[in-house]
Amino acid sequence: MEFIVGDAKEKQRLNQIVTKKTADVSEDDLRFIANRIRKNIVEMIFQANSGHPGGPLGLADIYAYLYFKILKLEGTQRDRLLISNGHVCAVRYASMAVRGQIEESELKTFRRLGSRLQGHPSTKYLPEVENSSGSLGQGLANASGLALGLRFQKNPARVFLGMSDGECQEGMTWEAAMAAAHNKLTNIHPFLDFNNIQIDGKVENVMGVEPLDKKFESFGWKVRVADGHDFGAIESAFTWSLQDEGAPKMILFKTTLGKGVSFMEHNPDWHGTPPAQKDRDAALEELSA
Repeated sequence: MEFIVGDAKEKQRLNQIVTKKTADVSEDDLRFIANRIRKNIVEMIFQANSGHPGGPLGLADIYAYLYFKILKLEGTQRDRLLISNGHVCAVRYASMAVRGQIEESELKTFRRLGSRLQGHPSTKYLPEVENSSGSLGQGLANASGLALGLRFQKNPARVFLGMSDGECQEGMTWEAAMAAAHNKLTNIHPFLDFNNIQIDGKVENVMGVEPLDKKFESFGWKVRVADGHDFGAIESAFTWSLQDEGAPKMILFKTTLGKGVSFMEHNPDWHGTPPAQKDRDAALEELSA
């Protein structure tokens, strides 16, 4: 039994997209997938009465593209995807479910005692994820170490990393940035969720991190800023990231917290607040329109 129960037409379309070759997945397909991911996010956080809806909703377009156009999910040379800002893991779990890595019905166990789908990803519970996360700021170091290890093993697997603007307030991020540039890690492909919102409010008010592009460039990185809700821009950014130019590359995706649910958009209150019944109903109605 599926967790988010759509009509027969919706189920049929999802099944058709999942069986398509990567090159045949269209932009319209991606919009459909991103919308279904958003529905799953709203429902699973509502069911848990715990979690972070704003960031995951804002990342749904990027994750739809990753899971249906880029990621190789099988074998020793599979792509590795890490999440540094682990509290947004609802988007990872929802994407895995829509792609068929896990059952959508399992999403209702999100944040439950003993669930594989913990509030921060855990390799102990879910070996399909590549890192366990907790405190912010560790992901770039985790991903850089993994990328360096793969290089030593002569394994061509690629390392993708989702991270956030607020965690760039952490010093460990910049130590890792320096190390990745020094080692010319071109097999690491981090992307940063730049929505300018963290748990205590706007990043610029808590402790500003701008100009992030110039800061990463000063550490020896190449940087591109892109619209995280435009599939053409998302495709262009990842295509650029995957080209080896002798230095690590960072994508700064401009995103909208709560994207797709109008009353959540740009509102810091929805960073870590689960929807009540009326909010859940209103959100799913809007996403189903």
